[in-house]
Amino acid sequence: ENADAPPLNDTAGDEGTDGAGFEETVTEVAKGIDPAFLFLGVVVVIAALYYYFVIRKKKEQDQDDFFANLDGEKFNLKLPGEVDEYYAVKEKCESMGWEPGQTAQNPAQASPAHRALAQALMKRAIADIPIVTHIQKESSGMNKLYSQSMCSVNQWRSYQAAEQLVSTEVEEVRAEADEIEPGWSQVIWRQAMQYHQMLKQKHEQEAKQAEEAAAKRKEIEAKVAEARKLPQTPEEKEAAADKAAQELLKD
Repeated sequence: ENADAPPLNDTAGDEGTDGAGFEETVTEVAKGIDPAFLFLGVVVVIAALYYYFVIRKKKEQDQDDFFANLDGEKFNLKLPGEVDEYYAVKEKCESMGWEPGQTAQNPAQASPAHRALAQALMKRAIADIPIVTHIQKESSGMNKLYSQSMCSVNQWRSYQAAEQLVSTEVEEVRAEADEIEPGWSQVIWRQAMQYHQMLKQKHEQEAKQAEEAAAKRKEIEAKVAEARKLPQTPEEKEAAADKAAQELLKD
Protein backbone atom coordinates (compact mmCIF):
# COMPACT_ATOMS: atom_id res chain seq x y z
CA GLU A 1 0.00 0.00 0.00
CA ASN A 2 2.75 2.48 0.92
CA ALA A 3 4.67 1.63 -2.22
CA ASP A 4 2.14 3.41 -4.45
CA ALA A 5 1.98 6.62 -2.36
CA PRO A 6 4.39 9.39 -3.24
CA PRO A 7 7.14 9.97 -0.73
CA LEU A 8 6.35 12.78 1.74
CA ASN A 9 9.81 14.23 1.39
CA ASP A 10 9.46 14.48 -2.37
CA THR A 11 6.17 16.43 -2.09
CA ALA A 12 7.58 18.81 0.45
CA GLY A 13 10.58 19.29 -1.71
CA ASP A 14 8.47 20.15 -4.73
CA GLU A 15 6.42 22.68 -2.74
CA GLY A 16 9.55 24.26 -1.36
CA THR A 17 10.99 24.43 -4.82
CA ASP A 18 7.83 26.05 -6.19
CA GLY A 19 7.71 28.64 -3.37
CA ALA A 20 11.31 29.55 -3.83
CA GLY A 21 10.80 29.85 -7.58
CA PHE A 22 7.87 32.21 -7.11
CA GLU A 23 9.83 34.46 -4.79
CA GLU A 24 12.72 34.49 -7.23
CA THR A 25 10.34 35.41 -10.06
CA VAL A 26 8.80 38.30 -8.08
CA THR A 27 12.25 39.51 -7.16
CA GLU A 28 13.38 39.44 -10.77
CA VAL A 29 10.28 41.28 -11.93
CA ALA A 30 10.71 43.91 -9.24
CA LYS A 31 14.34 44.33 -10.24
CA GLY A 32 13.28 44.72 -13.86
CA ILE A 33 10.86 47.65 -13.17
CA ASP A 34 12.32 51.09 -13.81
CA PRO A 35 12.20 53.18 -10.58
CA ALA A 36 10.84 56.06 -12.66
CA PHE A 37 7.70 54.06 -13.42
CA LEU A 38 7.28 53.26 -9.75
CA PHE A 39 7.56 56.96 -8.89
CA LEU A 40 5.11 57.86 -11.65
CA GLY A 41 2.62 55.36 -10.32
CA VAL A 42 2.86 56.82 -6.83
CA VAL A 43 2.33 60.32 -8.23
CA VAL A 44 -0.77 59.21 -10.16
CA VAL A 45 -2.25 57.61 -7.05
CA ILE A 46 -1.59 60.73 -4.95
CA ALA A 47 -3.07 62.97 -7.66
CA ALA A 48 -6.20 60.83 -7.83
CA LEU A 49 -6.65 60.96 -4.08
CA TYR A 50 -6.04 64.71 -4.04
CA TYR A 51 -8.68 65.28 -6.73
CA TYR A 52 -11.22 63.14 -4.96
CA PHE A 53 -10.79 64.60 -1.49
CA VAL A 54 -9.82 68.22 -2.25
CA ILE A 55 -10.80 69.35 -5.74
CA ARG A 56 -14.13 67.57 -5.74
CA LYS A 57 -14.93 68.85 -2.26
CA LYS A 58 -14.06 72.40 -3.31
CA LYS A 59 -16.23 72.11 -6.41
CA GLU A 60 -19.18 70.99 -4.32
CA GLN A 61 -18.56 73.86 -1.90
CA ASP A 62 -18.42 76.36 -4.77
CA GLN A 63 -21.74 75.08 -6.06
CA ASP A 64 -23.27 75.40 -2.62
CA ASP A 65 -21.92 78.95 -2.32
CA PHE A 66 -23.35 79.82 -5.74
CA PHE A 67 -26.85 78.74 -4.80
CA ALA A 68 -26.51 80.37 -1.40
CA ASN A 69 -25.60 83.67 -3.03
CA LEU A 70 -28.39 83.22 -5.52
CA ASP A 71 -30.85 82.70 -2.71
CA GLY A 72 -29.61 85.73 -0.82
CA GLU A 73 -29.10 88.25 -3.60
CA LYS A 74 -31.45 87.65 -6.51
CA PHE A 75 -34.55 88.39 -4.46
CA ASN A 76 -33.01 90.53 -1.75
CA LEU A 77 -35.14 93.50 -2.77
CA LYS A 78 -35.57 96.76 -0.91
CA LEU A 79 -38.03 99.55 -1.48
CA PRO A 80 -36.51 102.73 -2.93
CA GLY A 81 -35.88 105.78 -0.77
CA GLU A 82 -38.70 107.59 -2.58
CA VAL A 83 -41.18 105.64 -0.44
CA ASP A 84 -40.03 107.31 2.77
CA GLU A 85 -39.76 110.64 0.94
CA TYR A 86 -43.40 110.38 -0.08
CA TYR A 87 -44.62 109.84 3.47
CA ALA A 88 -42.51 112.79 4.63
CA VAL A 89 -44.16 115.00 1.99
CA LYS A 90 -47.59 113.66 2.93
CA GLU A 91 -47.03 114.50 6.59
CA LYS A 92 -45.99 118.03 5.63
CA CYS A 93 -49.03 118.43 3.35
CA GLU A 94 -51.37 117.26 6.11
CA SER A 95 -49.85 119.84 8.42
CA MET A 96 -50.72 122.43 5.77
CA GLY A 97 -54.38 121.39 5.87
CA TRP A 98 -54.56 118.85 3.05
CA GLU A 99 -57.03 116.01 3.56
CA PRO A 100 -57.56 112.80 1.55
CA GLY A 101 -60.13 113.18 -1.22
CA GLN A 102 -59.65 116.91 -1.68
CA THR A 103 -59.73 117.59 -5.40
CA ALA A 104 -59.93 120.70 -7.54
CA GLN A 105 -62.41 121.10 -10.38
CA ASN A 106 -59.60 122.50 -12.49
CA PRO A 107 -56.14 120.84 -12.18
CA ALA A 108 -54.56 124.26 -12.69
CA GLN A 109 -56.28 125.42 -9.49
CA ALA A 110 -54.99 122.55 -7.36
CA SER A 111 -53.42 123.59 -4.07
CA PRO A 112 -49.62 123.52 -3.68
CA ALA A 113 -49.99 120.66 -1.18
CA HIS A 114 -52.07 118.63 -3.63
CA ARG A 115 -49.56 119.12 -6.45
CA ALA A 116 -46.58 118.35 -4.21
CA LEU A 117 -48.17 115.14 -2.95
CA ALA A 118 -49.14 113.99 -6.45
CA GLN A 119 -45.60 114.62 -7.70
CA ALA A 120 -44.11 112.74 -4.74
CA LEU A 121 -46.36 109.73 -5.36
CA MET A 122 -45.52 109.64 -9.06
CA LYS A 123 -41.82 109.87 -8.20
CA ARG A 124 -42.32 106.93 -5.82
CA ALA A 125 -44.09 104.84 -8.45
CA ILE A 126 -41.41 105.54 -11.06
CA ALA A 127 -38.70 104.46 -8.59
CA ASP A 128 -40.66 101.24 -7.93
CA ILE A 129 -40.74 100.22 -11.61
CA PRO A 130 -37.40 98.30 -11.60
CA ILE A 131 -38.39 95.98 -8.73
CA VAL A 132 -41.94 95.56 -10.09
CA THR A 133 -40.67 94.51 -13.52
CA HIS A 134 -38.04 92.28 -11.90
CA ILE A 135 -40.66 90.28 -10.02
CA GLN A 136 -42.93 90.13 -13.07
CA LYS A 137 -40.04 88.77 -15.11
CA GLU A 138 -39.06 86.13 -12.56
CA SER A 139 -42.57 85.05 -11.55
CA SER A 140 -43.36 82.47 -14.26
CA GLY A 141 -39.87 80.96 -14.13
CA MET A 142 -39.84 80.59 -10.35
CA ASN A 143 -43.29 79.02 -10.25
CA LYS A 144 -42.24 76.55 -12.93
CA LEU A 145 -39.03 75.65 -11.07
CA TYR A 146 -40.95 75.22 -7.83
CA SER A 147 -43.59 72.98 -9.46
CA GLN A 148 -40.78 70.76 -10.80
CA SER A 149 -38.86 70.79 -7.47
CA MET A 150 -35.90 72.44 -9.19
CA CYS A 151 -35.27 75.29 -6.74
CA SER A 152 -34.18 75.24 -3.13
CA VAL A 153 -36.52 75.95 -0.26
CA ASN A 154 -34.52 79.05 0.68
CA GLN A 155 -34.71 80.42 -2.84
CA TRP A 156 -38.46 79.85 -3.02
CA ARG A 157 -39.04 81.52 0.33
CA SER A 158 -36.83 84.43 -0.69
CA TYR A 159 -38.85 84.83 -3.89
CA GLN A 160 -42.15 84.69 -1.98
CA ALA A 161 -40.96 87.40 0.43
CA ALA A 162 -39.88 89.63 -2.46
CA GLU A 163 -43.15 89.07 -4.30
CA GLN A 164 -45.13 89.96 -1.18
CA LEU A 165 -43.06 93.10 -0.66
CA VAL A 166 -43.69 94.28 -4.22
CA SER A 167 -47.40 93.34 -4.21
CA THR A 168 -47.94 95.30 -1.01
CA GLU A 169 -46.13 98.31 -2.45
CA VAL A 170 -48.21 98.22 -5.63
CA GLU A 171 -51.46 98.18 -3.65
CA GLU A 172 -50.29 100.94 -1.30
CA VAL A 173 -49.45 103.20 -4.23
CA ARG A 174 -52.90 102.60 -5.71
CA ALA A 175 -54.56 103.40 -2.39
CA GLU A 176 -52.54 106.61 -2.01
CA ALA A 177 -53.39 107.59 -5.58
CA ASP A 178 -57.12 107.37 -4.91
CA GLU A 179 -56.71 109.51 -1.79
CA ILE A 180 -55.04 112.21 -3.89
CA GLU A 181 -57.32 111.90 -6.93
CA PRO A 182 -60.22 109.42 -7.02
CA GLY A 183 -59.77 106.99 -9.91
CA TRP A 184 -56.06 107.72 -10.33
CA SER A 185 -55.26 104.18 -9.12
CA GLN A 186 -56.48 102.82 -12.45
CA VAL A 187 -53.77 104.56 -14.48
CA ILE A 188 -50.93 105.52 -12.15
CA TRP A 189 -48.80 102.45 -12.84
CA ARG A 190 -49.18 102.80 -16.60
CA GLN A 191 -48.15 106.44 -16.32
CA ALA A 192 -45.20 105.52 -14.11
CA MET A 193 -44.00 102.96 -16.66
CA GLN A 194 -44.20 105.53 -19.46
CA TYR A 195 -42.28 108.14 -17.46
CA HIS A 196 -39.69 105.53 -16.46
CA GLN A 197 -39.07 104.60 -20.10
CA MET A 198 -38.77 108.27 -21.07
CA LEU A 199 -36.25 108.93 -18.31
CA LYS A 200 -34.30 105.79 -19.20
CA GLN A 201 -34.05 106.82 -22.86
CA LYS A 202 -33.02 110.32 -21.84
CA HIS A 203 -30.23 109.03 -19.59
CA GLU A 204 -29.00 106.64 -22.29
CA GLN A 205 -28.97 109.47 -24.85
CA GLU A 206 -27.08 111.77 -22.49
CA ALA A 207 -24.52 109.05 -21.76
CA LYS A 208 -24.04 108.45 -25.49
CA GLN A 209 -23.58 112.16 -26.17
CA ALA A 210 -21.06 112.44 -23.34
CA GLU A 211 -19.13 109.48 -24.73
CA GLU A 212 -19.10 110.97 -28.24
CA ALA A 213 -17.98 114.35 -26.90
CA ALA A 214 -15.13 112.73 -24.97
CA ALA A 215 -14.02 110.83 -28.08
CA LYS A 216 -14.16 114.04 -30.17
CA ARG A 217 -12.15 115.96 -27.59
CA LYS A 218 -9.55 113.19 -27.49
CA GLU A 219 -9.29 113.27 -31.28
CA ILE A 220 -8.76 117.04 -31.33
CA GLU A 221 -6.16 116.87 -28.58
CA ALA A 222 -4.30 114.20 -30.56
CA LYS A 223 -4.34 116.43 -33.67
CA VAL A 224 -3.03 119.39 -31.67
CA ALA A 225 -0.25 117.29 -30.18
CA GLU A 226 0.70 116.01 -33.63
CA ALA A 227 0.70 119.53 -35.07
CA ARG A 228 3.03 120.76 -32.34
CA LYS A 229 5.60 118.18 -33.38
CA LEU A 230 5.88 119.73 -36.87
CA PRO A 231 8.34 122.59 -37.51
CA GLN A 232 6.33 125.83 -37.44
CA THR A 233 6.94 129.53 -37.29
CA PRO A 234 5.63 131.39 -34.21
CA GLU A 235 2.76 132.74 -36.33
CA GLU A 236 1.78 129.27 -37.53
CA LYS A 237 1.89 127.91 -34.00
CA GLU A 238 -0.39 130.70 -32.78
CA ALA A 239 -2.83 130.14 -35.65
CA ALA A 240 -2.93 126.39 -34.99
CA ALA A 241 -3.57 127.00 -31.28
CA ASP A 242 -6.40 129.41 -32.09
CA LYS A 243 -7.98 126.88 -34.47
CA ALA A 244 -7.79 124.11 -31.88
CA ALA A 245 -9.32 126.39 -29.26
CA GLN A 246 -12.20 127.27 -31.59
CA GLU A 247 -12.88 123.58 -32.28
CA LEU A 248 -12.99 122.86 -28.54
CA LEU A 249 -15.38 125.77 -27.99
CA LYS A 250 -17.73 124.37 -30.65
CA ASP A 251 -18.15 121.19 -28.55
